[in-house]
Amino acid sequence: MNDRLTEKDIKKMEEEIEHRKLVIRKEALEQVKEARAQGDLSENFEYYAAKKYKNQNESRIRYLERMIKTATIIEDDTKDDEIGLNKTVEVLFVEDETVEKYKLVTTVRNNPLKGLISIESPIAKALIGHKAGDTVHVEVNAGFGYDVVIKSVENTEDDDSIELRKF
Repeated sequence: MNDRLTEKDIKKMEEEIEHRKLVIRKEALEQVKEARAQGDLSENFEYYAAKKYKNQNESRIRYLERMIKTATIIEDDTKDDEIGLNKTVEVLFVEDETVEKYKLVTTVRNNPLKGLISIESPIAKALIGHKAGDTVHVEVNAGFGYDVVIKSVENTEDDDSIELRKF
């Protein structure tokens, strides 16, 4: 795995693990007990659904624990006027003259539909360290790339309301 995460990402994951262990695990075990008490397990849909829910919760706990264990802690060391982690950038795509606004986040907070792009994405890798007014070539692969002009860079706080991506 070896994701690059911030201290806030780790804290959020630890909070989710604690909630899953103390609250959801108890609920799931209770559901399994209730379903098992209904009798014949061979045709008991509630029992299989409860077991599946319990197993999904345990899988998520293991996944989060493994991510924390293998994570590389990062911090944004870019200057205020440079593009970096948790900065919002407005870019003009030269080819079709469209303007898009993105916030650069860690991989676990990535959600392109909400304008949150991972610092591991090709466009973020190309933009990091640049300033407003720069023209940057984004290399997607060896045979394809495109140019963007950086319109603005905003310093945005790390939003605690951002949910961790579910897998």
